[in-house]
Amino acid sequence: MRLIERTPHTTRTGGDGPDRPRRRPVLRSLLVVAFGVAAFIAGMLAASGHADVGQFASRDGQRAYIAAYEEALAEAPRPPDAQEDVRTTFGVVRMLRWDAAHESDPAPDPLVLLPGTQSGAPVWVDNIASLAATRAVYVVDLLGQPGRSVQGVPVTSAAEDAAWLAEALEAIDGPKHVLGHSIGGWIAMNLAIHEPDAASSITVLDPVQTFGDLSMEAVVRSIPASLPWLPRSWREDFASWTANGAAVEDEPVADMIEAAMQNYRLGSPPPARFSDEQLAGVRLPVLVIMAGASVMHDSRAAAEVAERTLVDGTVEVYDDASHAITGEEPQRVADDVNAFLNALQD
Repeated sequence: MRLIERTPHTTRTGGDGPDRPRRRPVLRSLLVVAFGVAAFIAGMLAASGHADVGQFASRDGQRAYIAAYEEALAEAPRPPDAQEDVRTTFGVVRMLRWDAAHESDPAPDPLVLLPGTQSGAPVWVDNIASLAATRAVYVVDLLGQPGRSVQGVPVTSAAEDAAWLAEALEAIDGPKHVLGHSIGGWIAMNLAIHEPDAASSITVLDPVQTFGDLSMEAVVRSIPASLPWLPRSWREDFASWTANGAAVEDEPVADMIEAAMQNYRLGSPPPARFSDEQLAGVRLPVLVIMAGASVMHDSRAAAEVAERTLVDGTVEVYDDASHAITGEEPQRVADDVNAFLNALQD
């Protein structure tokens, strides 16, 4: 039996107080992508980095990560309206909920956001204002990944990776839609393949390992950044390359990912590229938004795969967008996602 605990959530204000200048969304998103991809490749390259269940290496490491998590969450335009802890077969899943800023009747179906690897719910702070303007938004801390979820049983396959998420989504009443960026996009599509009744639609933003492989340049450049015991400056150099040479700086969300890489042992299997047959078997409506200038993969080739394989797919390419599409185009993404979802409810 699933136990759902709902409590209001308050966010700790960072050390500089409420008047602390907000970071530029694009820079924040680029940093998140760079650190996240390095963390992802670290997991793929080092099977020893995976534990039977996801766990922190020490209590001090857990405290360091949670402090960084709360500081990053404080960057959201408003605190979550609630947090929900859902008991599943594989552990307890934490979801943060933001209610719609503007209510409507009938209320649109809620949207569930999935972060990438080695991160946590706060990676979405720059998209809350646009996505939660007219509908409720839930953000999941992935099981087997750093965050406030607690894994209790090993996840050993892609099917099990979808099973725990499907169980968690049952806690949200009625139809719901799932959106994932980068590796979160892989997780969303994995849900559609293995647990198609768990969601009403899927949206993926420049998903990794979904319609195409990682580019060899991204893999090679990220290897020095993917090992947590090497200097952080190496990961920052990779972030700068991802940001087309822009200077990078300490940033709360990047600090959170750095703390995760230093202190968390993943408990979920690394994602494998989906076959054309698996993609063709998806019957859910799918919105695919690829970033035309992404350095992570060949986005146009990936878009062609999506167009060829998906039975009910809508595929768009943002020609000038990088893999940091969530920070570069938050309003455009929200407009396209809402248009897609509203059409499904008409």
